[in-house]
Amino acid sequence: MSDYDTKEKDVGVVRDQYAGSATDEEVGVVNQSGGALKTDLKGRHMQMIAIGGAIGAGLFIGSGNALHNGGPASLIIGYLVIGVMLLFTMQALGEMAVMYPVNGAFYTYVVRFIDPSWGFAIGWEYAIGWLTILPFELIAASGTIRFWRDDIDSAIWVTVFLVILVLIQFFGVKGFGEVEFALSIIKIAACVGFIILGIVINVGGVGNQGYLGAKYWYEPGAFQNGFNGFAGVFVVAAFAFGGTELVGLAAAESANPRKAIPLAAKQVFFRILFFYVVNLFILGLIFPSTDPRLALAHGSNSRFSPFVLAIQDAGIDVLPSIFNAVITISVISVANSSAFGSTRTMQALASRGMGPKFLAYVDKAGRPIWSICIQLAFGLLGYIVDAPGGGDAFSWLLALSGLSFFFIWGSCCLAHIRFRMAWKSQGRDFREIPYQAPLGVWGSWIGFGLVWICLIATFYNALYPSPNAQPDILVFLQQYLAAFVVLALYLGWKIWSRDWRMWVPLAEIDLVSGARPLEPSEFEDPAAQKGHWAMRIVRAFF
Repeated sequence: MSDYDTKEKDVGVVRDQYAGSATDEEVGVVNQSGGALKTDLKGRHMQMIAIGGAIGAGLFIGSGNALHNGGPASLIIGYLVIGVMLLFTMQALGEMAVMYPVNGAFYTYVVRFIDPSWGFAIGWEYAIGWLTILPFELIAASGTIRFWRDDIDSAIWVTVFLVILVLIQFFGVKGFGEVEFALSIIKIAACVGFIILGIVINVGGVGNQGYLGAKYWYEPGAFQNGFNGFAGVFVVAAFAFGGTELVGLAAAESANPRKAIPLAAKQVFFRILFFYVVNLFILGLIFPSTDPRLALAHGSNSRFSPFVLAIQDAGIDVLPSIFNAVITISVISVANSSAFGSTRTMQALASRGMGPKFLAYVDKAGRPIWSICIQLAFGLLGYIVDAPGGGDAFSWLLALSGLSFFFIWGSCCLAHIRFRMAWKSQGRDFREIPYQAPLGVWGSWIGFGLVWICLIATFYNALYPSPNAQPDILVFLQQYLAAFVVLALYLGWKIWSRDWRMWVPLAEIDLVSGARPLEPSEFEDPAAQKGHWAMRIVRAFF
């Protein structure tokens, strides 16, 4: 093991002569007088964040609307396309995160390997996205309670869940990790349980529906609303998968990133194949896409979750309530993730001078305290659930983040491509890279290409959401506003910095700061690297 792995527990920050400051490996002197981010995330935390961390309303509720609009085949293909894109993205991100477990992760990689202005744009777009997702998840969590009680004001439940979130923040990154570990186990158990139950329902073992087989794939059909319905699945799927990249963001707070990150990146494969694709395939077999109740499966309407409806239609008592409780837990989990994602990104932006200096402050417990305060303040927007016209106002807030995950994932793939190009250009030995993406830059090119395909499909769906629809500027902006926000942020920083280069030249890319390369004594035997091609694939994903 190299001496990089024996660094102190407070990652990347050492004290120096600057009073009230710290020197960060990646950004130099920053205003971080209280302390540094802690490396309290263990391997088990990282694995659970990778497998079940982002399973929430996007899967359990939003998939119903996507099933209704696109049909079961569109649902599976759309989620599979996003899943493959994310698989290659996570492999690329894993390679960079092991080599550079620095604060800010993918935002930092974009700044370093692509362009500071683009890094500024996608960094703030990502932070804004999580800032607005938190109140949405609080509203969604309060909405799940209406499954049992609709006589209690939703604002009361928003308060309850916001207080729970505040309490979690007191325990710093360790609290985040432990909560995600516990809640992810519950979500994973629910997904496995639904697959088993769905098979039993499909063969006629429960309820009076009899044997279903592939009945609903023939009648009403595998596809609905043509290409319009298919294109509409991508945004829903992106929201459902959003948060998987938090594994990379958590690298700077992992106790052993060299071991934890590759394992977590590989486990994304299981999550995509098993918890999304298999669950949704089973769902499409046991529930018709033309059921009118699915049109209401969006936002916080957990009572119209296709998973809950399928169980109810099978005539099973009690279990719908149990699954609704799982949805409540899942939404709280995503709210917890949103607090982590936004605060760490804002702190990293401020550390690099791309945000207000006070946001760079980290207290002695390793918490970016002012960033946390801003995130929790955004949680107060959850109270608009009871305001007149609050739904419309919140739809526009969510529009700010609608495409943010596509921009993040595409930027991660491009950063990895540029990292490999710079590594080769500067004459570095590829054997120094501790963890290498199985398909190298080819996987990143595939991921990058899929991002563009999804953006084009989403653009088309924003113009024509249904076969007979005509372009509507308000509908279009609610789906595509984030693209204009990113462009405005990019141009704004270009003007502010007066740096008009499109790329950081390969010769100027910093490959040293914050790096943890392998020592020559740690290089793997070339003969062991080769092996049979089938075994190399197995090792890559398992």
